[in-house]
Amino acid sequence: MRVFAAVVAGLLGAVVVPVSPGWAAQCLGAGVAVSGVPAELRAYSPERLAGLATGAGVRVAVVDSGVDVRNPQLKGQVVAGRDLLHGAVDGRRDCVGHGTAVAGIIAGLPDGDSGVRGLAPGATVIPVRVTEDTDTKGQQQIPRSRSSADAFAEAIRWAAGPANADVINISLVMADPDPAVRDAVAEAVRAGVVVVAAAGNGGADAGVVYPAAFPGVIGVGAVKPDGVLADYSQPGPHVDIAAFGDQVTVLSPVRGYRSVQGTSFAAPFVSATAALLRERFPRDSAGQIADRLLRSADPAPGGARSAQYGVGLLDPYRALTEESGPVVAAVPETSAVPVAVPDRGPAWERAGLFAAGGAGLAVVAGLVAAVVAGGRRRGWRAAQDTHRHDQMPG
Repeated sequence: MRVFAAVVAGLLGAVVVPVSPGWAAQCLGAGVAVSGVPAELRAYSPERLAGLATGAGVRVAVVDSGVDVRNPQLKGQVVAGRDLLHGAVDGRRDCVGHGTAVAGIIAGLPDGDSGVRGLAPGATVIPVRVTEDTDTKGQQQIPRSRSSADAFAEAIRWAAGPANADVINISLVMADPDPAVRDAVAEAVRAGVVVVAAAGNGGADAGVVYPAAFPGVIGVGAVKPDGVLADYSQPGPHVDIAAFGDQVTVLSPVRGYRSVQGTSFAAPFVSATAALLRERFPRDSAGQIADRLLRSADPAPGGARSAQYGVGLLDPYRALTEESGPVVAAVPETSAVPVAVPDRGPAWERAGLFAAGGAGLAVVAGLVAAVVAGGRRRGWRAAQDTHRHDQMPG
């Protein structure tokens, strides 16, 4: 049963076709060997996060193209899930490699021969297989058909219900706010699930996409290794936060790695961080988890919130370690040249992120230091949240 055609966001150099016995030989094969630690993982420092949380006991649903568990770094990380594409009870098959890449970013095990690993290797991945087709635009999307939207809604409901997911990663987009999908997302949010979705790869003029724009969903844009927004990342009010999504090294089906780009691959960094927060703060609601993610983001150009970066750049370490203090003002957009910044957590320590003027950064750093010092002297509690993610429960 073909549930719907879709487009894999940022899939590079792969032959992608509908899976059937006659097409099996054209599925994406093994990747290549790599050495060293990719830039995105140097910034996010999963080895540092591991001392705080690993996502143990947290279930993350990956609504995508399935997950290929033959890759050794996914051994034991993925349960059967569900295959809505073929009406089967096992989603552990992935012809195009998209869901495998997403799952590896979330929960890939460390590997002795490379520095590629997931941010939450203790989490359990639940594959919900719904797509495996692509088009020439390189963006994964839901076509405008009733059966396609209903199947997508069923995937979300199943993940939030019978699958008992704590977090749902949706690296898929649809152009219209379909009521069935909207209602499925709303049910998941009411059930206390953290829902994360890609912001789309249509570029500056493409407008909003769904499910990222639905209430309660954390929409994720993509930045390049220098911290500047990728030109394909789709801006708009549906963007809540940005994460690395360009030149990301991911797990390939069978074994090995490949390089990809797209908001599809920025979203799972946020989902993985949500899994870490779920473990570290088990009493927090979905809204409080979202609040920690958004309030701890590193400042970005465009004001306290912008259509390009949302509230700023994901910083998993800050999310796990900082109490909810006052919202920090964003860096003024005074220069297009990325600069190194003071000690603000691993994303700043190791990547020198975000285009900004040196003078503006100095002012912000001084303000932050003063606020933190004063807050610590007072033994502060969480301030009144005037910039809380207003779409999240909690």
